[in-house]
Amino acid sequence: MVFSSNVFLFLFLPLFLAVYYLTPDRGRYRNWVVLIGSYAFYAWWRVDFLLLFAGVTVFNYLIGLRIGQAGARSALARRWLMLGVGVDLATLGYFKYANFGVDSFNLLLAQFGLQPFVLAHVILPIGVSFYVFESISYIVDVYRGDVEATKHPVDFATFIALFPHLIAGPVFRYKDLAGQFEKREHSVELFGQGSLRFMQGFVKKVFIADSIAPMVSQAFSLSDPTTADAWLGAIAYTVQLYFDFSGYSDMAIGLGLMMGFRFVENFNQPYVSQSITEFWRRWHMSLSSWLRDYLYIALGGNRGGVAKTYRNLFLTMLLGGLWHGANFTFLIWGAWHGAILCIERVLGVKAERPGFSLIRWAPTFLFVVLGWVMFRAERVGVAWQFYTAMFSFDGLGLSEAFGSSITHLQLATLLLAVLVLIWRGATAGRAEPTALRPVMAQRMFSLAQWLVWPLFVLAVLKLSAQSYSPFLYFQF
Repeated sequence: MVFSSNVFLFLFLPLFLAVYYLTPDRGRYRNWVVLIGSYAFYAWWRVDFLLLFAGVTVFNYLIGLRIGQAGARSALARRWLMLGVGVDLATLGYFKYANFGVDSFNLLLAQFGLQPFVLAHVILPIGVSFYVFESISYIVDVYRGDVEATKHPVDFATFIALFPHLIAGPVFRYKDLAGQFEKREHSVELFGQGSLRFMQGFVKKVFIADSIAPMVSQAFSLSDPTTADAWLGAIAYTVQLYFDFSGYSDMAIGLGLMMGFRFVENFNQPYVSQSITEFWRRWHMSLSSWLRDYLYIALGGNRGGVAKTYRNLFLTMLLGGLWHGANFTFLIWGAWHGAILCIERVLGVKAERPGFSLIRWAPTFLFVVLGWVMFRAERVGVAWQFYTAMFSFDGLGLSEAFGSSITHLQLATLLLAVLVLIWRGATAGRAEPTALRPVMAQRMFSLAQWLVWPLFVLAVLKLSAQSYSPFLYFQF
């Protein structure tokens, strides 16, 4: 089940909210409703993988108890932690990387004329990367003493299973939500804020991302793209990915508010960044902070000298790329960002600088777009073909195959999306040069709120006319 579906909008969500608010707001009764609803949401995809989901949850809950009983940072706690992280990574590794590993191994065998190794195709469970990462963060936090091991299994299971973020994030940490499982605010105003945020995300996804998607697919399927084809396809994917993923995050945050949960923000105008260092402070912020706190620091962080700091930074991004998928394209994408981060660190580039400089922004945005080409391509060869076309400068015209497949609506939507990004970047500027600017921004924001309602209705109608609308990050 996905948020952008009629089943979710007109069956699951109304039924869930009705049961949720009819349940007494005392004790942990509503946590039970959230847990059962989340399991039903997940089981809609495949009931059998719900057993794996529940098994990972129970295992990490018990490991957390053992670590808590042993005492923070004790030798025994460390052994329990290593067991927990080992099993979690083994689970993730098998389901996410077994096919990739066997295929790569068979390519090596083929070089020596040997018979390939046969393994039944492993199905990737939806959301496994997210709930495994959240399980790891919990037991690590208990080991570090940042949070007490919960003795409420329903609270922990609800934390892992929360359906608003279950499929594609944001990546949560138990210590940030622990208090909200005991008590959280419910009000008409908060519910209204959540509904508005959900509708904003829905419009982003269905109206913008889905409208641009056919253009992107056509561009990346061209056998011989021109320079114009490649650049238009790369820019279109840059826009599509942002509106698709940030739209999902908006919908997740909005659903949380409707239930009284306050979730972390996941995006902060990433395309206004003036360095790749700043970009990773603004893009998928919950994952960026997770990689920093549980991978970069675990590798040694900036301890141990300059060379090891660069090594740890590069490895963090390399593994972060691999986390996105079992493909060499993701490894190269992670290495690309890791290398740039290391170079920026050598040059002393700061995460954020006052003011806006076109000279700093332009290369940053170019690096991001070039990285997205590798991220989107199915194979390294496809990405290389795209790069070759982008910089061959064989003319400004689109190929007949690509030009004939693009509709005026797709181009208009892409232009509108770019204008929205520019406007949001300007209104979220780093400095307020005049007292008039906040007033104008507030008026524009109020107008946007009123526009959400008719746009949401139109988006629902558009959704009803199409068969399926998955989110891009579901594959990760």
